[in-house]
Amino acid sequence: MTASADSFLVDDRMRLFSFATAEKRSDYLRVLRAFEQARTGYVVLLHAGEVADLLPGDHLTRIEIAPLLEQLHSWGVLERSYDGTRAATLAEYRNRHYVYQFAQVGYQAYRAVEDVLAARPEDASLSRLVLPELLADLDELATANATGNSDLVYRKLNRLDSALTDMATRAAHFYLSLGDLVRTTEVTPESFLAHKDALLSHMREFSLDLARFAPKLADAIGRVESTGIEALLDRAARSDERVFLTPDERRDDWKSRWTGLVHWFVSASQRTASGLPTAEGELTEADRLREGTMSAIAAVLSLLRRVTETRKGGVSRESQLRHLAGWFAAAPTEDAAHALFGAAFGLGRPRHLSMVHPDDDIIPANRSWWDAPPVEISRTLAETGRPPAAGAPARVQRNDAGVRRLRERQLDDQRRRANAAASLAAADLYDRVLTDEETEVLLRLLTAAMSARVPTVGRITDSSAADSGVKLIVSNGAGYSAVRTARGVLHLGDQRLRVEAL
Repeated sequence: MTASADSFLVDDRMRLFSFATAEKRSDYLRVLRAFEQARTGYVVLLHAGEVADLLPGDHLTRIEIAPLLEQLHSWGVLERSYDGTRAATLAEYRNRHYVYQFAQVGYQAYRAVEDVLAARPEDASLSRLVLPELLADLDELATANATGNSDLVYRKLNRLDSALTDMATRAAHFYLSLGDLVRTTEVTPESFLAHKDALLSHMREFSLDLARFAPKLADAIGRVESTGIEALLDRAARSDERVFLTPDERRDDWKSRWTGLVHWFVSASQRTASGLPTAEGELTEADRLREGTMSAIAAVLSLLRRVTETRKGGVSRESQLRHLAGWFAAAPTEDAAHALFGAAFGLGRPRHLSMVHPDDDIIPANRSWWDAPPVEISRTLAETGRPPAAGAPARVQRNDAGVRRLRERQLDDQRRRANAAASLAAADLYDRVLTDEETEVLLRLLTAAMSARVPTVGRITDSSAADSGVKLIVSNGAGYSAVRTARGVLHLGDQRLRVEAL
């Protein structure tokens, strides 16, 4: 298909949405909803009178509906046919009775508009419960492939593809809505504070479940591949009922879907061992989703702090705009109002500049700036209207006393931290109460060690971190442990800590 044919097809399809932006878009939508209502009752063909009977109230008459149907037909949303059986007299037969029905692509355009109108951004959520369903479907898929049940293989693959697509779509919708909430400047403190606990709890539970199920799902994918991935794709292609695709095309389609599923949960090293394409250091989609969730939690906490400070100070964007509107209303003259507008919004009259175009092309003087090629100008010329000129270098301001005090404070902090680290390594952590300095060093080491800890195949490996001449080793212990500090008791669960000197 040529480029001109492609552009014609795109223009023809875009015309289907003309009813959503037309002047009588509400009337067009009522007429199409009448066709949708008749469609649910297995009635396909409708004429203007039947459409008028289906519309609620007396919004549109039959005479008003007829031109709407003709316009929808010209846009391609409805198909028109002639029905002579509806003519009761010769005059009516000559007037040509038309009946209308949804065109195939026209119905898709109508449903797309209805889906947009019915969308509720506040209902966006992360599909946490789909993770155990994916695990169960993968186990059943391995059993079906091992027993050679082609129909069950196809159904399970189709279900996995649908569930994963829904999960990705809902996650993208959730983070888009959350981004709009975080970026907006018109945050309502009452509504946000009422839902912030549920929002944070929802994201934390999803992140924990994703970290817990990701290794299990990777193992389940490995079990499916051990039963023969080529045989699985052949069985899925045989049971696929898309008759307009060849068996090879159906097999390639299911191969690409399975590869996408593997990229979601199997790490780069495991994909390399299986012979799948991968990039060095590539993260799985599940890892990216988890990192996005943690970033979103940080953004929500930042927004919470901003909202809390706004409520405490009593100043918000709404109150600022109200004060500014009051100043405009109290302006004594129109010139004063214009001056206030310029000071508040930084807008003024455009500056007219004259300079030589750097290129060899001759630009006519009467050509508009909208049509002429752009010209690079300096920032000084744009802001002040004066050409830039080399000025005297500014005097360097030095504050040697302040620099010396900051350096002494930094060295003192390093000495205290080194002494506290040496004290930590000198004795067992569990036989004493740690001081504030020792607690600070221990928490710094523990944060670095836990950040470096990586889950592999359902278990947590040991990790370590070094700072201030000592090394902290975190390992899995045999029982519950806790460290007593001057700030309280640090409960560690089944983790054991050991500090050693480097």
